[in-house]
Order: sequence, then C-alpha cells, then structure tokens
Amino acid sequence: MRRIAIINQKGGVGKTTTTANLGAAAARAGQRVLLVDLDPQAHLTLHFGVTLSDNQPNIYDVLTSATAVAQALVPVEKSVVLLPSDVDLAGAEMELVSVPGREVILRQALTAVENDFDIMLIDCPPALGVLTVNALVASDEVLIPLQAHFFGLQGLGKLLDTVTLVKKRIHPPLRVSGIVLCMHESATKLAGEVVDDLRQFLDSTRAAPVPWSEARLFDTAIRRNIKLAEASSYGKTVFDYAPRSNGAIDYARLAGEIFQFDPKTILALADAAADGEAAASELTSELQPTSTPYEPAITETCQTVQHGHPLRVDPMVHAY
Repeated sequence: MRRIAIINQKGGVGKTTTTANLGAAAARAGQRVLLVDLDPQAHLTLHFGVTLSDNQPNIYDVLTSATAVAQALVPVEKSVVLLPSDVDLAGAEMELVSVPGREVILRQALTAVENDFDIMLIDCPPALGVLTVNALVASDEVLIPLQAHFFGLQGLGKLLDTVTLVKKRIHPPLRVSGIVLCMHESATKLAGEVVDDLRQFLDSTRAAPVPWSEARLFDTAIRRNIKLAEASSYGKTVFDYAPRSNGAIDYARLAGEIFQFDPKTILALADAAADGEAAASELTSELQPTSTPYEPAITETCQTVQHGHPLRVDPMVHAY
C-alpha cells in the first residue's frame, strides 16, 4: 500500500480538497483507496457528507481506545473508504501526551487493513503536533499543498524541519515526494516569484542528505476554481459534481503525475458517470407529476448548507 501524508501546518491551502479529489481520481483508475481524516475539524468527513452517530467509532477511538480500524471505516464512493474524524479528536493531543509510543499508534493500527487497499491518503491537521507526527510515521511519502504566497513559503521551512526530525528519529523511509500548488493564479507576478524560489530551493538540495532531495514541484497546478468549493458543499468530489470543470481536469492530471495514471481515463470515466446520472435524473423528473396539491409552486434555494445538501426553503413559511 502506498502511504501519503498530505500536510501543511498552514490552514486553507487545499489539503482536504486535494485528499478527497486525489483519492477519487485514484479510485477511478482502479485503485482501492483509504482516506484518513486526521483533522479535528473533520473537514474531509464533512466533504463526503458523512454524519457520525453518537456511538459510531472514528479515528479518535482508534488512537485513544485501541478500536480496530475496520470497525470505524465508512465507504463513501466506489473503491473509496474513509476513516472519519470527529471534534473529539481535538482532545487526543492532551490524552496521548503521557502514552508511551504515542507516535506510532496510527501506524500500528493501520497494519490490520494495509492489504485491503492500494493507496492511503492522510488529511493532516493544520499543526505540527502529536497527530501530525502520527501521520508522518504512518506514511512513507509527504505531499505538500502550497499556495504561492509569501506566508506559505515562509512556513515551508518549519514543516521540512519536522519531516527531517521524524525521518531521523522514528521513521527513516519518510521522504517528501513533492509540492503541489493549489488555488494557483499563474498570471500574478507574486505567484511567478514564489514558483521560481521553490524551484531554486529544490534544485539546490538535490545532492543533500535531506528528505526532500528528490521532491518535485509538480507540473500540474490546481487552478482556483469555484466548482471545487461547491462540490464539497454537496458532499461530492469534483469528478461527480463537475467532471468537465478545470478542477476535475487539474486533479486528474495531478493524479497522473503522482500515481502514473492516464488522466484521460479518469476524466472519461467521470464524464460517463455524470452523463448516466443526468439521464437518470431526467427520466425521474419526467415520471414525476409537475405539481401536487400540498406542495408550494415556488421555492427558493437557501445558501446555507447542512449535512452536504442545500436547504430548500418554502417562502410561504416566512409569510407567517
């Protein structure tokens, strides 16, 4: 199983979006994919519209109560399985402080399911604490989503220091496989300068004994695309929500670079699935009556999103 931690201690750089859509792309290329939500904000879990019941095991239970990973897994797409998160995970940092071997808990827990999957992607929290160290120890590769801004570049050094420390003291196979630019705006001067700095930095360490000596700045940059944000609000990946969008094209190409897949195959499968769903939806609408005596004729869509679905609001309710 190929193990990749998707990490950046800066929030809002595209970690969750990259985890979800890379996983979906790999699944469409015939791979069995495990996605691990290691962020207490549970954004990856929310991305797929998963709502956990009170007694449903999640990654918090795996880390703190020795719950088997298999008991907590949730299928979210064909060939994609999620190890979900919960807000309780925020307390795991404190609970694990005094636990011997706390850095290897996740790696040991995942051993039981490693033969069931081809690829594992871990969505890491925006911090460099115990949870992130667990992700690094459980992985063999690090993928760094980065926005081409000054602050993003400044934080990269601290992140690489953490990777170096984990490789040296706990997990020697760990390496940085590459950096992917997210929400990229190639036309801006700042973005061009940051990209040049990144390339110079990576080229300067090719012969150095560091975990990123073979790291790539991937040719595919994820362009800023509203369809990526909209897809998560509907509990879908971009391949299900907008398979012809720039977001789908970019993530298919990125998957092609990272996993050596043909991006055209990924996009063709997503396109075919979308066409099939559209046809089914059209047939269903034709079979349904145009109106019912108990349904208002006019509705408006509220922008609020709950459990991954837009709320339908009856305007007549507000009249009273």
